[in-house]
Amino acid sequence: MVVFLLVLVVVLALLGGVHWYVWRRLVRDVTVPRSLARRVGTAVVVVLPLLSIAALVSSRAGAPFVLQQVVAWPGFLWLAVLLYLVMALLVGEAVRPLLRARTGRRVAAALPVVESAGPAPAEEPAPVAGPQGESDPSRRLFVSRVVAGSAAAVAVGTVGYGTYGVLRGPRVKRVTVPLAKIPRAAHGYRIAVVSDIHLGPILGRAHTQRIVDAINATQPDLIAVVGDLVDGTVEDLGPAAEPLARLRARHGSFFVTGNHEYFSGADAWVDHVRELGLHPLRNARVEVPAGFDLAGVDDVAGEGIGEGPDFARALGDRDRSRAAVLLAHQPIVVHDAVRHGVDLQLSGHTHGGQLWPGNYLAELANPTVAGLERYGDTQLYVSRGAGAWGPPVRVGAPSDITIVELASKQA
Repeated sequence: MVVFLLVLVVVLALLGGVHWYVWRRLVRDVTVPRSLARRVGTAVVVVLPLLSIAALVSSRAGAPFVLQQVVAWPGFLWLAVLLYLVMALLVGEAVRPLLRARTGRRVAAALPVVESAGPAPAEEPAPVAGPQGESDPSRRLFVSRVVAGSAAAVAVGTVGYGTYGVLRGPRVKRVTVPLAKIPRAAHGYRIAVVSDIHLGPILGRAHTQRIVDAINATQPDLIAVVGDLVDGTVEDLGPAAEPLARLRARHGSFFVTGNHEYFSGADAWVDHVRELGLHPLRNARVEVPAGFDLAGVDDVAGEGIGEGPDFARALGDRDRSRAAVLLAHQPIVVHDAVRHGVDLQLSGHTHGGQLWPGNYLAELANPTVAGLERYGDTQLYVSRGAGAWGPPVRVGAPSDITIVELASKQA
């Protein structure tokens, strides 16, 4: 408890310091004291972080879903804008002296030169430099406004484009994975992999429908939904998930839990997706008619309530002469997959970092952040996901649905 409180204090202090810096550069430095603009700007910088905190805690606190929706858009978007705003302002700190020097030279060049034949007047004392080294307050204000305006434009433009990418829906990408044990008859078998849909206060039924339409248009042989479907309860988000009932694949649609299901009532969601026609694989395995095994394990977040992945139950007694494809939400279980002879693991969870430079942080916690990599005899494919957690924004990590096409080495 003490550690949690210390972490909380540090986080709040950091947020407070960041917002003070933003207020200083975007409000104090560019407005006149006691003006309406300064009062409004100050109020905005106070209200937005409060909305962000409300967006983060409202779901866990059991707030009415309507209230969650009201605070989610401004609260989460501000977090994304804040990230790129601070980055742009820090770049502006390096540019600011150059702008001051350049504008100073222009002002000096524009001043008229007066020649006089009479005696030189007594030299007047030089004006006292301001706190940032400028003698002209108007020039200081001009530079501050240029830097602040440019930083705001960059942040809003970046977040706006990233939001459009999420709301437009994920793009379909295709990956070919050769597997030695896949029979010739399974050559070209297509698995539609979708993860991290994150239905919630922002992404709802229309988002689900876009994903279903995109998947069905590819006419896959099998569909794998590999966790983090929702951020909320069945009661609130059941209607948003309903289009999943219209998923179509020759050998069906399968589902495994992600960590966010355990924040939202995993058992209730497993029952609900089963009603929608998906087949939950909870530490279980099925034989696919094409000639390979499809297994799924619960997410590691379930270990806190006595659940979690059970590889022995899902894979322990299988015929290892057959290829095995594993659905597991988090890439970190790949080493367990290697020990149990899995040929291909399909995962999500990382979002590809979602917001650059978040990919560098994701690399610290995951063996693979996105794409296909090999670990011993096991190949791991990690999808960037079809939705977004928190801010409905992606920068440098576009959302995707992946068609994994299996290739037989016998073909």
